[in-house]
Amino acid sequence: MNNNTIKLNGVVYTQKNINKLLITNESNDSWQNAIYHFLKDWFNDKDSILAQTSGSTGKPKSIQLAKASMRNSARMTNQFFGLTDDKTALLCLPASYIAGKMMLVRAIIGGFNLITVEPSANPFQNLQIPINFTAITPYQLFHSSESLKTKLVQKIIVGGGPVTSKLEKLSAAILSALYETYGMTETCSHIALRRFNGNEKSDFFTVLNGVSIYKDDRECLIINAPHLLDDEIKTNDIVELNGTKSFRWLGRLDSVINTGGIKIHPEGVEKKLEGIISTSYFITSLPDELLENKVILAIESDTYSPEKELLLKKEMGKILGKYELPKQILFFSKFVYSMSNKILKIDTLRQEVFKQKF
Repeated sequence: MNNNTIKLNGVVYTQKNINKLLITNESNDSWQNAIYHFLKDWFNDKDSILAQTSGSTGKPKSIQLAKASMRNSARMTNQFFGLTDDKTALLCLPASYIAGKMMLVRAIIGGFNLITVEPSANPFQNLQIPINFTAITPYQLFHSSESLKTKLVQKIIVGGGPVTSKLEKLSAAILSALYETYGMTETCSHIALRRFNGNEKSDFFTVLNGVSIYKDDRECLIINAPHLLDDEIKTNDIVELNGTKSFRWLGRLDSVINTGGIKIHPEGVEKKLEGIISTSYFITSLPDELLENKVILAIESDTYSPEKELLLKKEMGKILGKYELPKQILFFSKFVYSMSNKILKIDTLRQEVFKQKF
């Protein structure tokens, strides 16, 4: 196998026969046709691929990714997980996004067989064969946790959103080795991994070969990966370093709340609240004359009854610090989500600000 060949569902495809993958009676952006369009672009003579950022920390934007960088990223992952040409992997993410694109590139570079299935909440439900490796989202892990207790899937990376404490607890009974990813579209997928189940479970991410990290004066992570990028990436992720190859993610600099002179990491507060709020929620802030910013809890639900809200406040009082306690609870019938199912906090909060003006 070479960089111009891929094995999908046991069939070898090259530039000469990839037209067989085109489903003419389906929409151009169907999950199967997305695979075809990516491979068509990959096998052409251009040096880059067009990709789109997720939009979770800003407006989604299109960027050009060098094919050489994508190959190098694939080699890193293949080496870490031992993905050679005798292995079988599963593609259950859309090829229209970087996570799906990189699964295809890993198959091209590694020469292994890639089984393709329609992306769904539980892509393992009808799985009949052993799988050595796959990539899924936290949403898919949540809905697949029961299936994965009986399906033979050796190694799984989970990305596109944070792995919560609730997900970690659900994963304790899963035999697959589960890894949370850290990365971004600009780095062609992940540059670090964190095992979150089994005996090797850790709170720290470990960077892959060829990647070095350090912190700047803002306490934020700086990534140096010359095989992926010409320049260092200056992130807004506040981290705790453990040596030169490992770090714990604490939160986003641009989401830190300064309330009464005290800095609050909303991600840390959200983690403490896991288990006491059954629906989606997030911690944010609104301007306040006295505190400058007041901590806000947003919940995706119709307004609680006074009794239920009082009970929630009592529970929060037991587990949150004085400055972490929300000064206000806002209820939304529906949050605003990105195309990749991430909560868009600013857009969601804007709904409430808009309502208060009229």
